[in-house]
Amino acid sequence: MSISPLLDLQGKHALITGGSRGVGRATAVLMARAGAHVSFTWRHRQGDAQETTAALEALGAQACPIQADLSEESQSTRVFDVAEEALGSVDFFVGNHGIWPPQPVPMADMTSAQWRQTLTVNLDSLFFLGREASRRLRDQGRVVLVSSTAGQRGEAFHGDYAASKGALISLVKGWAVELAPRGITVNAVAPGWVDTEMVAGALDGDAGVRARQAIPLGRIATPEDVAGPIVFLCSPLARHITAEILNVNGGSVPVG
Repeated sequence: MSISPLLDLQGKHALITGGSRGVGRATAVLMARAGAHVSFTWRHRQGDAQETTAALEALGAQACPIQADLSEESQSTRVFDVAEEALGSVDFFVGNHGIWPPQPVPMADMTSAQWRQTLTVNLDSLFFLGREASRRLRDQGRVVLVSSTAGQRGEAFHGDYAASKGALISLVKGWAVELAPRGITVNAVAPGWVDTEMVAGALDGDAGVRARQAIPLGRIATPEDVAGPIVFLCSPLARHITAEILNVNGGSVPVG
């Protein structure tokens, strides 16, 4: 599939967190196809990072994989330092990484450790990175955070995850106003179910059937289904869109 000239990102530099697999990898590949160079973070799986790097380079993009534990505050500065040294100033920051503890846990039984871990990985780390992005993104840049429909409607037995993603939505709304004078837009995508490794077990058997039945379009999203809207929000086509939450859920979650 060819990329429209309207989505031409030639010479731009995208920094994508959690870019070695899933939605992050799909976004990195689509960015490269649109002409951007890509820095991306990964944490544990070097083989996945190498595969993503090879895929980007095969498309003619420069790629910079960065191993980092983003829950550590100091890593946010290092990630931008490494990315800038390799590929120059960052034009697009895509905050994609996160965790979803798959075991359902009611609030009455949730441990403080689980709550703190989820909020640290899903929210605190994006504050650290977002603060750095605010200081270092080029003017006319783009920020896209990956939230979730759970952040809009809540999610029983996954209150930690829903709270972290809801906070990202609030962050986007205020952050967009702060960066608007520099021509930088700040938006989020809010996927529903996406066919990634993170949720694979939750979609087995009857649970997967019920999930599909609840989606008017009749299928679980692919990572590419989410990557497309992310790249759109980074493109010139979306230059007057900011402080918005773009739902990517097949019509399954009505929101006001």
